Amino acid sequence: MNKAQLVEAIADKLGGRQQAADAVDAVLDAIVRATVAGDRVSVTGFGSFEKVDRPARYARNPQTGERVRVKKTSVPRFRAGQGFKDLVSGTKKLPKGGEVSVKKAPKGSLTGGASATVKKAAAKKATTAKKAAAKTTVAKKVVAKKATATAKKVAVKSTATAKKATAAAKKTTAAAKKTTPAAKKTTAAAKKTAPAAKKVTAATKAPAKKTATRKATAKKTTARKK
Repeated sequence: MNKAQLVEAIADKLGGRQQAADAVDAVLDAIVRATVAGDRVSVTGFGSFEKVDRPARYARNPQTGERVRVKKTSVPRFRAGQGFKDLVSGTKKLPKGGEVSVKKAPKGSLTGGASATVKKAAAKKATTAKKAAAKTTVAKKVVAKKATATAKKVAVKSTATAKKATAAAKKTTAAAKKTTPAAKKTTAAAKKTAPAAKKVTAATKAPAKKTATRKATAKKTTARKK
């Protein structure tokens, strides 16, 4: 029986061929997607579908007998349920009409899918929250690093400015030290010039005194002649 024959077999029960085809496609799609995601699809009494990982191994080529390395891979696996096995082995007989009655699902098992969905949603939310927290932590670290780098740059600039100011102050002090000897030399020269000026002043005063003495002598002589 292929897919088309399966659709025809259930078309009368689902109200038409299109409805049956849609139902088969939906069931197979759900099984395949869940199995690929790593979930185990279990139908009580019928069987279960699951994903199995096969490790890397060596195998033999059936045509040449050569040993071949087979890579690690994942394969789907179907395990028939006990009710299905009993019908196939003949332990239980198939009913002549109506649906095949496999073991009924226990109470509450039909809601397991919903609870599993809720758990997956919660797990996804938790994972998303963890990723967001990790991103926030990384962002905080980046901001802290940038702030530290900026502070270091400011400190380096301040240190460079302070060094420049110190160098300028040293230059000013050196210039002042150089100017001080020149001022001392000027003061010494002024001191040396002062005695010479005093001598000139004294020399100027001396002739004046002599002239006054001469005038006094002339007056006395005139008085005697009279």
